[in-house]
Amino acid sequence: MVDNYLDNFQALVSDIGYTDPWTLVVKFRRGLQLGIQNQIAIMPYGRPANNDPNMWYRAAQRIDQVHLANEAFQFMSRSTSALTKTASAQLPPLSIARLPLVLPLPVTLKSPLPALSMGVPMDIDATQKARPLPPRECY
Repeated sequence: MVDNYLDNFQALVSDIGYTDPWTLVVKFRRGLQLGIQNQIAIMPYGRPANNDPNMWYRAAQRIDQVHLANEAFQFMSRSTSALTKTASAQLPPLSIARLPLVLPLPVTLKSPLPALSMGVPMDIDATQKARPLPPRECY
């Protein structure tokens, strides 16, 4: 779409004889699709200078290509979505009886420490008894 506009624009500019870069950019921007022109004008990085028509031409072509690619993607997404809905409508609903039965294998964990019987209390102070306490000193 931009390619056709650009070809026509360059032919007209050549016939008229415009050579001033500022004038070329202004005239190009005025005839460019408003959405594309706005995107180029507000680019935060890589925005073409207002006196560089070739960079404006390239930027417009790039943005147009991105728009076309996005439209094709959206079209394909809608088409694929419609096909999926149609195919799923034709399939019978799944029942639990038709699903394969897969049970997880039992897992046995080995305890690294032997368990204490319920009648034996734990000796919490056993580790402290094993090492002597430093002497208490007053400073």
